[in-house]
Amino acid sequence: MNISEFVSDSRKLTYIMGGAIALMVFITIIFVFMSFGGGDTGGGDVTLEVWGVFDDRTLFDDAFKAFETANKGTKINYTVFSPQEYEQAVLNALAAGRGPDVWMMHDTWLPKHIDKILPMPAKMPGTNAPLMTVRQFNDLFVDVAAYDLVNDGNIYGLPLYVDTLALYYNKDMFASAGISQPPKTWAEFLEDVAKITTYDASRNITRSGAAIGTARNINRSTDILMMLMLQSGVQMTKDDGSEATFSRSVEGTNVGERALENYTQYAKPEREVYTWNDTMHYSIDAFAQGDVAMMINYSHQIPVLREKAPRLNWAVAQVPQASIADVRTYANYWPLVVSLNSANSMQAWRLVHFLAAGEGTVPYLNKANRPSARKDIIDSQKSDADLGVFAEQALSARSWYQIDNVAIETIFANMIDSVNLGRQTVQAALREAENKVSVLMNR
Repeated sequence: MNISEFVSDSRKLTYIMGGAIALMVFITIIFVFMSFGGGDTGGGDVTLEVWGVFDDRTLFDDAFKAFETANKGTKINYTVFSPQEYEQAVLNALAAGRGPDVWMMHDTWLPKHIDKILPMPAKMPGTNAPLMTVRQFNDLFVDVAAYDLVNDGNIYGLPLYVDTLALYYNKDMFASAGISQPPKTWAEFLEDVAKITTYDASRNITRSGAAIGTARNINRSTDILMMLMLQSGVQMTKDDGSEATFSRSVEGTNVGERALENYTQYAKPEREVYTWNDTMHYSIDAFAQGDVAMMINYSHQIPVLREKAPRLNWAVAQVPQASIADVRTYANYWPLVVSLNSANSMQAWRLVHFLAAGEGTVPYLNKANRPSARKDIIDSQKSDADLGVFAEQALSARSWYQIDNVAIETIFANMIDSVNLGRQTVQAALREAENKVSVLMNR
């Protein structure tokens, strides 16, 4: 073999070895990429497991079909759970390394479940950009969604809707008391309660002005109290989420004490506005039966009332405010998130974006009859007889950092009971509740 032949064969061997090495590197990259759940690019067969609460499959049928049509090879399985079993079912499944790719998370859950959620990827396969930037998120959705779902510049979920507390009132009871309009402020609310409430000779309530003041027989009583606090300017926690601060004064005013006193005064027999107590029927039932003129609740109670009392003459108005110049209500909703251990995380995020920020939003909202979280849809809902008030209120909805919403609800309910039963003063009950929430936050 001469030198030219040797050089030619060496070059061929080098090319072959180089090609083999390149192929091995390419295969390794693909394997690693797929191992981290980021390898799905929309092609191939993918089954997405979606878990939800309250919403049955029929509400998503049109949106799911549209996504499956646009993403050939993708199939969506949907499982709905009861609210009593849902959170634990999700936790058990994720701990076992299985469970949903996409699941509904309550808007207060991010602090306690952030380690189980995959934030929106900074780059999607085939592109050099995310599905949505934080700025685009803020432009599209109402403010409370960013407060609940954006953390350290990462988007952890997208809202399908945002529900809020509003005022349900009995139009016939208002008319019989000579009241032409629902109250816009808490001062007007107090006046209306005093006009409507009636008693017998022993000061037993015979007609109630409002379901407010107690904890156990009022649906979402702790949400109402939290809303009162936020309306009053209470700073619920430190900015860094290290401890609760709702007993502390703001600009020299004990706003937390004032809010708790305002809430519980309606359950005190010695007060002029005494209108409710622990012996009354559950608030939704009492309103449906025409025993109480007002209750504060979410939009999902509309079909409940229509089923319970089809002939009841009632309407919904914006919730009373501490200040008309600074309108605030309380949010309650279930955004969609992607599991950290999802094997199809990219396609899962595409589905979440499609449902909350894309073509799937309107079909879902129309079937679910829920107030939108999207600013571009809210205007079209404002004239809706059922949803108009709730849609408009979504713009002024508020929330607060809760490390464990279930435990905090119990703490707040016990605080209300403690004041009403005379076990503690408003100040002492508030401080004890604050300390207990701080302990939760420091675990």
